[in-house]
Amino acid sequence: MDSDLCIYEDEKVTDLYPLSLTRPAFELRSGIFTLKRKIVSHFTGARVLYFVRNELQALLKEKYDAKQINQLPQRNAFFFNSRFIPNTQFESNYKENTVFYADGEIAGAYVNAKNIQNISYDPVNLFDTAQFRNFRKIEIQGIWINYIWDLVNRCAEQLAADFTFMQHGGKILGTIFPNVSILKESNVYIAPGAIIQPGVVLNAQAGPIYISDGVVIMANSILTGPIFVGKNSVIKAGARIYGGTSIGDLCKIGGEVEMAIVQGNSNKPHEGFLGHAYLGEWVNLGADSNNSNLKNNYGTIKVHVAGKEVDSKSTFAGLFMGDHSKCGINTMFNTGTTVGVMANIFGAGFTPKHIPSFTWGGIESFEKYDFDKAVATAGKAMSRRGKSLSTAEYDILRSIYEKSNTE
Repeated sequence: MDSDLCIYEDEKVTDLYPLSLTRPAFELRSGIFTLKRKIVSHFTGARVLYFVRNELQALLKEKYDAKQINQLPQRNAFFFNSRFIPNTQFESNYKENTVFYADGEIAGAYVNAKNIQNISYDPVNLFDTAQFRNFRKIEIQGIWINYIWDLVNRCAEQLAADFTFMQHGGKILGTIFPNVSILKESNVYIAPGAIIQPGVVLNAQAGPIYISDGVVIMANSILTGPIFVGKNSVIKAGARIYGGTSIGDLCKIGGEVEMAIVQGNSNKPHEGFLGHAYLGEWVNLGADSNNSNLKNNYGTIKVHVAGKEVDSKSTFAGLFMGDHSKCGINTMFNTGTTVGVMANIFGAGFTPKHIPSFTWGGIESFEKYDFDKAVATAGKAMSRRGKSLSTAEYDILRSIYEKSNTE
């Protein structure tokens, strides 16, 4: 493709709290892929540029070529909102500047090279799509991700779509021990380095199951699709993992899990229920911790999002927990609970429905978590996987700490 692809964040990215505190929207996942990969898959061969919040620039420059971050292209370019999953095939080039609308909102645009100089970007105020409004208009199909629970609620259908895109169904390439039951093998992929121990049931009758390289599924676990398990993750013995669940790389997951997304590098290894939930990275849930995902009166659930209460318009909403947060054994989370970054939660009784970043304590009392102690704990957890906090990650956490009283 002789056009660039520019993926941008807009002013609504803060509504993806708390996961958006430490990463751009396009690195969030639903199904097998991140939002970035879902967008990029429509533009094979395009050079990808990213437009992100000012506070994330240094972090993104550690992950990508610095020239890819907040730098306008010099040739024809597609621009797409990082919160939008397209379901449309695009031409490699359009004869004139074109704006793409979906459900009444601007999802993206095509800008030819001679007009690129008229496009502006301010990392403080984020991307202003008003500059596209005078272009030729085209309606496209796709899915908007407005809140973090949208990723969870869409996960089952996204798993099915991503599995179809991969075209790996029916490939059983890992080590399969005796007495493993695979139901609807054509809907299952097991990578070469995966290990499936005795007594495991992989039930793909209701949706696909994708097991990545290096995964170990321990004995007597039951996985009911659609499910994705990322590289080098471990499903603990006797786990019950139900449909609509996407587990990132290097996780340890046990107990009962249903319709949950785990970004990666996180542990929920023990008994306890996690449902209609999204966990960030470096999260650890203590043994027998549970979240409620349904109110006793079957009403819709309100969720605290970036300083405001939002009606999810759903009868199901569980736990949404930011990076590096942890809870002690037997912690009970209410329906629609949000937990910020680097919280440490313990004690008896239901926790509050909103726990800001860098909170230490339980229902009886909360205090602000000492920053240096929190960072030291994070360093220990990361070192167990051979990783450490980068300078940019440290600076982001420091900034969140200083602003945590406003969450």
